[in-house]
Amino acid sequence: MVLGNSHLLMSRTNKLAVIASHTQESRFLYPGKRWAAADPFGEGGPSMESNCSGSKDGKYELLTAINDAIAEEIKDLMTKTDMKGQQTETLLAGSLAKALCYINKMGKDLKANQEIKSRILVIKAAEDSALQYMNFMNVIFAAQKQSILIDACVLDSDSGLLQQACDITGGIYLKVPHMPSLLQYLLWVFLPDQEQRSQLVLPPPVHVDYRAACFCHRNLIEIGYVCSVCLSIFCNFSPICSTCETAFKISLPPVMKAKKKKLKVAA
Repeated sequence: MVLGNSHLLMSRTNKLAVIASHTQESRFLYPGKRWAAADPFGEGGPSMESNCSGSKDGKYELLTAINDAIAEEIKDLMTKTDMKGQQTETLLAGSLAKALCYINKMGKDLKANQEIKSRILVIKAAEDSALQYMNFMNVIFAAQKQSILIDACVLDSDSGLLQQACDITGGIYLKVPHMPSLLQYLLWVFLPDQEQRSQLVLPPPVHVDYRAACFCHRNLIEIGYVCSVCLSIFCNFSPICSTCETAFKISLPPVMKAKKKKLKVAA
């Protein structure tokens, strides 16, 4: 919330969207249904400030309302979620796709002489899901085509998928080394935009894990078999591609014919 508030205070034209990536769904925490018809800056429509109740602690009313809305949505999401077992994988690919759709929608609402510079920050504490590899890569290339940066702040184990996303789109990947300093890293590394980052001393880039997930078992592999028709990746050889059902002709080594032995006739 502090990072979101700081982003909004950097410029009155800045906009914010917060999406929760959970095990069973991806949900907009802000703007939610409460802000669907509101204009964040009061330009041609009901402004958000008119919907905000007065702040008792002297804080800017809009920021107070945003923080309260995010807290309520998180509480509602957690109470309605039925956790089964120790599932730690989240629907990250779906959340990124929602973010791209929201950015596209905001871009269409701009005037002719306006331009939007968007970026996505992923704060991740869950494990990678190889089952989402194809969807995740499609989202990455869509973001690259739209010149949208994807930054990643990883709290637990390293994420090879997010490393690829940051490297392809030109974003920053950071695994927080000291959790009590999380807010400092967020404000130092991820709050500045792309133009301001060139003037800062940022953490060095990490080695990118470019392993791909096989289509048969969804495991990350270093060496595999690639279909020459649909470019599907497999960890084991198969004469028929399970994706496009192409049958490959296997060139077998030539069979050596056995030489006929001449029978010697006894004199």
